[in-house]
Amino acid sequence: MRNSIATELESYPMNAGNGSYSYNKNSHLQRAAVSVVKEKIDEAIVTVLDIRRFSSGPRASFRITDLGCSVGPNTFIVVQNIIEAVRSKYGSQVPDFQVFFNDHTANDFNTLFTSLPPERNYYAAGVPGSFHGRLFPKSSLHFVHSSCALQWLSMVPKELLDKGSPAWNKGRIHYSGAPKEVGDAYKFQFAKDMRDFINARAKEIVNGGLMALIMPGTQDRVPNSKVPSAFIFDLLGFSLMDMVKEGTIRESDVDSFNLPIYAASPQEMTELVNANGCFSIERMELTASSSKSRGKISGQAVVMHLRAGLEGIFSKHFGTAVIDELFDRSVKKAKEFAARLDSISKESLQLLVILKRK
Repeated sequence: MRNSIATELESYPMNAGNGSYSYNKNSHLQRAAVSVVKEKIDEAIVTVLDIRRFSSGPRASFRITDLGCSVGPNTFIVVQNIIEAVRSKYGSQVPDFQVFFNDHTANDFNTLFTSLPPERNYYAAGVPGSFHGRLFPKSSLHFVHSSCALQWLSMVPKELLDKGSPAWNKGRIHYSGAPKEVGDAYKFQFAKDMRDFINARAKEIVNGGLMALIMPGTQDRVPNSKVPSAFIFDLLGFSLMDMVKEGTIRESDVDSFNLPIYAASPQEMTELVNANGCFSIERMELTASSSKSRGKISGQAVVMHLRAGLEGIFSKHFGTAVIDELFDRSVKKAKEFAARLDSISKESLQLLVILKRK
C-alpha cells in the first residue's frame, strides 16, 4: 500500500525573517488579494457551511488549515476572518477551533510561530510538507483555505529545458510572450498538480466541508503569452538578458531557468474540479486583485514584492552574488515601463474558487 504521507517537492520559500526584503514586510499585495474576497468567503460560510453536520459532542472541534501560509501576517488575518464568520453564524454553539498552518519544510516556521497573535481564540499547529499531496488524516478538515500559493507548480515542465522540444524557452524565464508550446507545457503541469491537490483534499475534507482558493487568474481563452499579470516577470527576464549582454551571467543560465508559476482560468479550474467529482462548485469567479490597493502601485513596490517571493529561486540558480544587481536593474525596468505596469495593475485578475465537499 502506498504511503499517504506527502513527500517534499521542489521548494522555494518566501524570504524569511523581518528584514527589508522579507515576505513579512512585503506582502501587502497578497493582503489586498485576501481583502477583495473576504465578504464572498463570509457569505459562503453563512449560506453553505453547516457545522452541525460534523461538529457535535463535548470533544468536537472545528479544524481549519491555511495551505501555503508562509510567515505571516496575512495567514493570521485570514484565519481570524474565517473563525469570526463561523462564530457569528453559530454563536455559543461553535466548538473549539484548531488551525493548521501549512507550508514547505523550508518555510520560516520560527518567524511564523513567534508572530502568532497572543490573544488568539484557536489552537495552533504547524504541518510541513507539499500541498500537492496528502497532509492530513481522512475526513479531518472542515475548512481549507489557500491564498496566493496554488500558482506555484510542483516542478518546472521538463520540455522547457529540452533544446529539441518546441517548448524550449530560450531567452525567457516564463511563458509571458512565449510560443504556444511553452504555455501548453505550463498548462499541462498545472493541471497535473491541481488534480493531485484536489484528490488529496477530497480525502481530507469532511462531507459538507468548504474549501476557498485564491490564486492569480486570467480570463477564458486568453493565450498564455498574453496574460496581463505575467508581464511583471518580464521585468526580471529583461534585466537578466541585459546582464547576459554585459557578461555578468551566462546566456545558458537564463535559457535553463524558468519560473514555475501559472495563472489559471475559470474554465480550466471548472474542468479539473468536475473531473474529480467530489466537490460542488459554490463560487467560481474572477475579481480585480488591485481593487483594495490604496492608490497607484509603484514599480519599486512591485519589485520588492517580487524579491520577497522569488529571491530564493533566483539565488539557487544564479547564485547570491548577482541578486542585488538583478533586482536593482528590475526597479529601473519598472520605471521604464511605468505606464504599462500601471495599466497591467488595473487589468490583473485573481481567481476565487469556493468548493463544498459532497
